[in-house]
Order: sequence, then C-alpha cells, then structure tokens
Amino acid sequence: MSVVLDGSNLTIEKLVAIARHNEKVELHPDALERIKICRAMLEEKIKAHEIMYGVNTGIGEFSEVVLNDDQVKEFQKYLIYNHAAGIGDPAPVEYVRGAMTGRINVHAHGNSGCRPEITLTLVEMLNKNVTPVVCQKGSVGACGDLAPMSQIALLMMGEGEAYFNGERLPGKVAFEKAGIKIPGLQARDGLATINGSNLLTAMSAIHLYDMNRWLKQAEIACAMSLEALFANLKPYDTRLHEIRGFKGAVRSTKSIMKCIEGSDLQTGKLKMKVQDAYSMRSSPQVIGAAHDAIAYAKSQVEIELNGVGDNPIFLPQSKLTLTGANFQGSPVSLPMDMAGVAITMVSVLSERRLNRLLNPALSVGLPAFLTKGAGMFSGLMLSQYTADSLIVEQRILSTPASIQSIPAAADQEDFVSMGMNTSIKNGQIIDNAYGILGIEFIAAAQALDFREFTPGRGVTKAKEVIRKYVNHLDVDRPLYPDHTKMKEVVKNCFILEEVEKVVGSLE
Repeated sequence: MSVVLDGSNLTIEKLVAIARHNEKVELHPDALERIKICRAMLEEKIKAHEIMYGVNTGIGEFSEVVLNDDQVKEFQKYLIYNHAAGIGDPAPVEYVRGAMTGRINVHAHGNSGCRPEITLTLVEMLNKNVTPVVCQKGSVGACGDLAPMSQIALLMMGEGEAYFNGERLPGKVAFEKAGIKIPGLQARDGLATINGSNLLTAMSAIHLYDMNRWLKQAEIACAMSLEALFANLKPYDTRLHEIRGFKGAVRSTKSIMKCIEGSDLQTGKLKMKVQDAYSMRSSPQVIGAAHDAIAYAKSQVEIELNGVGDNPIFLPQSKLTLTGANFQGSPVSLPMDMAGVAITMVSVLSERRLNRLLNPALSVGLPAFLTKGAGMFSGLMLSQYTADSLIVEQRILSTPASIQSIPAAADQEDFVSMGMNTSIKNGQIIDNAYGILGIEFIAAAQALDFREFTPGRGVTKAKEVIRKYVNHLDVDRPLYPDHTKMKEVVKNCFILEEVEKVVGSLE
C-alpha cells in the first residue's frame, strides 16, 4: 500500500514507513490540482512584474534588489549553488528521504508556487530510490534547512550527487539509471524546494519514533531490575498515578506491571522493604514524564509535517502573496530539545538502578558486582563505568540548541532556531541511550540468574531474549562484545518485539 500525501494526514509512523522502510508514495490528485492552480496564479504575477521575495528579488540581505526578466530565469540556479554550502559527512539516507517526504507534503497544500514537475520529481525519486547526497551539517534551521535542501535541489538541474541502488553517483547519472527526467528550475522552483525546516523535522520525526520504542524498553528493563531487587510493588498500583493525573505515569505503570504479571513478587511470599529508593519507586513518574514530553513533541512535529513551511506563501483564492517566516524551526527545535533531555533523564534513572544491582550494600543479597568470584573477578564493575561515560556525554548534549542563535546575513537573519543542531545531538543522545539500557539489561539478567523465584512473564521473556545474545558471566571475560551486541539488540527492539508478543502492547 502506498502512502498518499495530501498535505494533511502525514504522521510520524507514515514518514518512518517511507523514509526507513521504502514505502511507495503517491501525490493526491486534489493536491496536484492545488499545485497547478497556485502556479498559474504565480505566473500571472510574474508577467505583471509584481515584486515577490525570492521570485524576482534577491534573498536575505539582498531582498530589496529587484531582478529583471532575464535574471529571474537564471536566479534559481545561482540561489541553489549559493545555498549548497553544507559540510562534512552525508546524512543517513532515511533522514533525506524523510525530508523529501515532508517537502512533498508542503507542496501538496498548493501554497508554494512551484511547478508540479518539481513535486512529482520528488515523488519519483522516492519511489525509484534515488536519494540525494546531503551534508548533514550547515543548517541553522531558518530560513529552513537551506544548505542540505539545496543539495536535493541540485538534482533538479541534473547536478549534485545521489545514491541509487546503494551506489553513489553523479546526480545526472542517477536520474538516467532510474529513468527520471530532469525538470530544471524555473522561477520560484528552487526556493520552493529548499525553504522549510524539512530535514530537521524529518530527523525529529524519526527520533521520536525511536524514542517511544526506547522508552518501552526502559520499562521492560525497569521491571527486570525491580524483580531482581525484590521491589515493593505498591508504587506501581495504577490508582496511585490516576489520582495525580499524569497520563505518562499511568501508561508507564501499566507497562511495567504487564511485564511483572505472574511473578512470585506479587504473592507476598518474598520479603521486601516498606519503601524503596527513588530510582525504583519513582520509575513510573520519571519515565511517565518522558512519555508526556515525547507526546508533546510528537504533536508539534506532526503539525509541522502537515503545515506550510515556506516563504513566501501564495494564496490563490485571494490572489495574494504573503511574506513571513513559516520556515522558522523553533516550533520543532524547542520541544525536541525537551525530548532529548527526557531521554537523558531516563538514562540516568537506568544507571541508578544498575548501581543498585551492582553495589552489595544496596542489592538485597546479590553478590558484589554480580560475580561469585569477587576479588579474583570484578564481574560487571566496569560496565557501570561505560554507562557513566555515555551519560556524561548525554548530559553535555542535553544543553538546548534552541537558545543558541547566532545572527547571520548582515543581521537580516538575526534570530535562527539552530534546530538542526538539536536534531544532530538528539541522534547522539538516543544512540548512547541504546548502550546504557543494554548494560542495564545485561546486569538485570545476570542478577535474576542468582535469584530463585519465578519472575513475571514479560521479564522471563526479556531474559530469554538477552540470553540468545549474551551469556551469563561466570568468570570474567572482555565485556565490550557484550555491551556492543546488547546496544544493537536494544536499537533493533528485539526484546520489545518478543515481550509484546507475550504481554501485549506496552503503549
């Protein structure tokens, strides 16, 4: 089934299906008609020599320079050349595909003024797996992601580079091999291709999808550690959280208890404390707060995915051109800064539970550092060092980018969102989070090996999956293969998928 893009119904899940899983896309017929109507209006205005930003004027500080008819024809080419000014390694293919998807959805509103050939070429590129080579760094997130999006626009002129069937090729060659016609750029086409926060928004959408799945795994790891530490389960009564009212905490409590259901810990036969440490009994409140932050960020990102992020905006019904700042990335960068902080916060919580599993003064009878050969062996002592190093990096990366504006373009662009920096650092934060949670999973499974009781069904299944990839640590061995393997297990959601088969969805 293709995903139909109409400007209004693009969800994070649909974007991930297109960007990551190569789902085919279609442009809704009504959207195509809107694009044609808007273009016809724009061409009338061009013939009438109405002054319109970025169509027959320069851009940025040069917006007061009016172009003559010959210059209008050539301007889009030089606009793209000038703005294709990124640096460094290419962005992952899924990010670029996501940005193209978002740009098509902007055009679908019929307010951008480009020729339909531009939008349809983007559709064809997605469906034929032609992905522009785009430097990830270079955008300040206003006027949108100009530098990376310009590398996409280069292909509209048969220039730039692209991946096709896994091969990096000159853009013209990639188009030829895929059977795509080069549309060229006419008035407005270039700016309509690049003027929006499409790459940072696509990255944010993909990160939110992964963050939600990571938080569900954080709840599974939490349940494992709680069982291993003989936790008092009263803090996980949903009534406790319903009476306070935070949706995320209610959700988190239900998920944790789904994993513990069927455990001997629920029988009252096992001795437990009257009240556990915060890192245990506050888990629903902390993970729940992260759920709520991610939910808010998702709502903002989906508004952006379905809005008109462009400048200028053309209103065919009113025959009006409006110049503004709908490219500004702040509505996405601010909540996404919070989303990154949320993942760091839950990672810190994971490390604190790890500490309780390893510290013999806190572990309720577990062997020190989860080894029977303490002294000769150090067990998982150094695993905590690794988790701690990752968390410190997360804390550094959790400084908001949305407040880091540096003026540019002779102060014409004197406040920018720095949303691309938010997106890049969130990718690093979630990558570290996979490793931190992987280490807690290793420790929790090791701890449960020392306990003689029946854990919950979800916990039992999680431990079973872990043991497919990491063996019990009987005598010391190099731990980096275990850490790295478990990081990949968490990233690929192998534990989550199997646990949800047993206990149901952890949404």
